[in-house]
Amino acid sequence: MYQTHKQKVVFFVFKNDFDYLCWQITNYYKEMKRLNLFFALSAITLSSFAQTAKVTGPDGKLVVNIDVNGGKATYSVNYDGKKVMDASPLGFQANIGDFSNGLSFVDAKESKAHEQYQMNRSKFSFITYDANVLKVNLKNARNIPFAVTFQVSNNDIAFRYEMNRAGETGSIRIMSETTGFDFPTNTTTFLTPQSDAMIGWKRTKPSYEEVYKADEPMATRSQFGHGFTFPCLFKVTNEGQRSKDEGQRSKAKAKANAKDNTIWVLVSETGVDSKYCASHLSDMKGDGLYTIAFPMAEENNGNGSVEPAFALPGATPWRTITVGTTLKPIVETTIPFNVVKPLYETTNEYKFGCGTWSWIVWQDNSINYDDQVRYINLAKEMGYEYVLIDNWWDTNIGTEKMERLVEYAQSQGVDVFLWYSSSGYWNDIVQGPINRMDNPIVRKQWMRWMKKLGVKGIKVDFFGGDKQETMRLYESILSDADDNGLMVIFHGCTLPRGWERMYPNYVGSEAVLASENMVFGQDFCDNEAFNACLHPFIRNAVGCMEWGGCFMNRRLAKGNKSGNTRRSTDCLELATTILYQNPIQNFALTPENLLPEEEGGAPEISMNFLKSVPTTWDETRFIDGYPGKFVIMARRHHNTWYIAGVNATGAKKKFTIDLSSVLKSGDAVQLYTDNLRNQDPRYDKRRVISDTKAFTVTMDKDGGFVMVK
Repeated sequence: MYQTHKQKVVFFVFKNDFDYLCWQITNYYKEMKRLNLFFALSAITLSSFAQTAKVTGPDGKLVVNIDVNGGKATYSVNYDGKKVMDASPLGFQANIGDFSNGLSFVDAKESKAHEQYQMNRSKFSFITYDANVLKVNLKNARNIPFAVTFQVSNNDIAFRYEMNRAGETGSIRIMSETTGFDFPTNTTTFLTPQSDAMIGWKRTKPSYEEVYKADEPMATRSQFGHGFTFPCLFKVTNEGQRSKDEGQRSKAKAKANAKDNTIWVLVSETGVDSKYCASHLSDMKGDGLYTIAFPMAEENNGNGSVEPAFALPGATPWRTITVGTTLKPIVETTIPFNVVKPLYETTNEYKFGCGTWSWIVWQDNSINYDDQVRYINLAKEMGYEYVLIDNWWDTNIGTEKMERLVEYAQSQGVDVFLWYSSSGYWNDIVQGPINRMDNPIVRKQWMRWMKKLGVKGIKVDFFGGDKQETMRLYESILSDADDNGLMVIFHGCTLPRGWERMYPNYVGSEAVLASENMVFGQDFCDNEAFNACLHPFIRNAVGCMEWGGCFMNRRLAKGNKSGNTRRSTDCLELATTILYQNPIQNFALTPENLLPEEEGGAPEISMNFLKSVPTTWDETRFIDGYPGKFVIMARRHHNTWYIAGVNATGAKKKFTIDLSSVLKSGDAVQLYTDNLRNQDPRYDKRRVISDTKAFTVTMDKDGGFVMVK
């Protein structure tokens, strides 16, 4: 061998061809080993290199960043330059593979969503939805492709997982989700816990009827250890963006600065139907991270799988995040309806309105023929469309007399809703009728009977949980009911998830610790104002809420002389008819409310207002408020604005309100206010608004006001 030092050229001299062949083979394997090492190192570098994508809302303020790094996918959220969520996990585990680890980025495709549609059962009657869409295509370690699709409007994010057929595999079972929501440290919460399963009245929980706690720090464990029920409200404070000299500023300036750095976030889900279970948030994992949690195995008395399954191609429900520097986007959001579609068309015309309901005050003993006649007459006197006849009617009235009762109601211009238990085999309910709605053969027989009578709707109670098994039952009840011209109210039930748009005969769900609890416990009466100032921002922000309130009795029992004591003023009760949105409102009025005031009747001013209050709205606008403390909002029905407020601060308080978004100076309004001496209202038939930007009103402790223009 000879090597020149200048040129570094190497010459080899071989004894024979065999030596040369051996040298070639040896160097070939050395080179291949070197190349393999090079490509292996390159692969490691590429796999650890983050693949990112970004999508913003049309106005550019709401930003979602997607990051695929180290085999995991995350997303983070910012709004107007402020942090909303830290990197939050995406993915799921399925029976056909792991789609949370070993992920690789394929590509991201952009598009736009634009839709205009009408609704007749929510906070707006005409909705325009514009969003930027980003479909992030990924594949797992087994090269099975799937996608995460984000739709981002100015204040709302909706995202879900989508998958086509995986070779010969035409279905998928989702074992768990890693989907998370990771909030910054300086976040407070407005949450209600997910209950234990198979506890409470006749083992009917969870039924979304637990107590909300307001302005609480993020807690590691919920009350029952099962996480938190949707919807979930968070207040994020961006401490790092405050001025360094804030400590030297006046308290007023410091408070204003903190407000400027506050982001409100409402987390929920929509589009849940028979092809998935309903979910909730887990207990907090680590520092601010909540993940999607499936139902408990014990729910529905153990019937049905915890893990949902669906056919491929298919998709999970949409998880939604509503974001704003004020509470206006939270109260006014329509995201639960924007990303879903009607699941079936109807040939029926459904009429919405108010109804009377004996059970809420007069309880079980009122479910008899004579008392129901009294409540039909009350509905007629009030000009209401409906009467709701509650549990035990099958025993206390019977089908034969019910036919006569429905005929009498119709002769008075009043239509009937009938109560049913959802089943009998997943709880211990004895109130009848039971075992009618769970079996399709029996259910259709009873629905045909109601159609023949002219019954207009049903209220179905005491469901068993959030499993896919139960979601199928909700959907089948709705579908069969529409076949027979029946509207459906759900009670003792799950949160509605876009159902106002998905099912044309759906007219409301309880899914809240509602007015019936005021009859059961004085502490619920004591906290009525707190709840009235809470639900417009949380529960009622995402769907119809069948509250069943507006009491005019001072004492919550038949005769108005015993039972729990109502603490609220009449103006608070009137305000809830506007604050609480549901297309069928069954109010807690009683026949004694029509008596003269000197005989214990309700004020004529209040009853006259309740004779004309609408239940459907064309527009909703948030004016001011803070969850659990006070709320002022406006709703428009045709050309009339209804503005309502409630005070839960614990003391009489004067509020200065900017009404310029709905009124103009010089407008004359009807005004109902607290008289500050007793629970009766004051009525000003014609109050001229001189300054819409600084209108003042004093609300009593547990009081309210209503304005009509």
